[in-house]
Amino acid sequence: MLAALVAAGFAADRLAPAQDLPWKPFSLNRPIGAFTHFQLARIGYDEPACEAALAAGDVDFTPVAPRREGDCHVLNGVRLGEGLAPLKPAAPMMSCQEALAFAAWERHAVQPAARAAFGRPAVQIEHFGTYACRPIRGQTRGLSEHAFADAIDVSAFRLSDGRLISVLKDYRDPGPDGAFLRRVHGQACRVFGHALGPDFNPEHRDHFHLDMGLWGPCR
Repeated sequence: MLAALVAAGFAADRLAPAQDLPWKPFSLNRPIGAFTHFQLARIGYDEPACEAALAAGDVDFTPVAPRREGDCHVLNGVRLGEGLAPLKPAAPMMSCQEALAFAAWERHAVQPAARAAFGRPAVQIEHFGTYACRPIRGQTRGLSEHAFADAIDVSAFRLSDGRLISVLKDYRDPGPDGAFLRRVHGQACRVFGHALGPDFNPEHRDHFHLDMGLWGPCR
């Protein structure tokens, strides 16, 4: 039995895609797989490993100085540059782990979905913010992942023809706009720890909350 298990492990290591194997390191150059989130979570706050993964994926970034604000902190922050669809507002501060997850989602979920639905790429991603020293919405205790720059609230996608696909206006659209938004939200569930949208509660009717906190709901 043990010999069979060892043989199966060696076979999987040789034949299965690396993104589907939990012991493989994360790479931005691979599509989203069964263990993408696990590989990202394993990097955690290992700043050198995270920055090396961004660089190996040809994503430009700038490290930012550590910040502390009461119980809130950003210990391994970065600002993303070239190599991804620009964010609006530009270059928000994110934890390196969150930035790496966002880069994977943008590259392997958002862009393929935009091309499949509209025949063109997304050239800008709009958001409501990343770092904010505050509790979870609707609660008085318990800090949000935003308090560690470990979350981003994505509100809309600008296509190369100028069209804006909005979570608020288009998520429930029965046509391609809604299908695109639901597809990228579903893919976010395979990358981030939490991927919350309009189906979660009224507070998320106009954005996707994407964070790298502990594994939680995807809705």
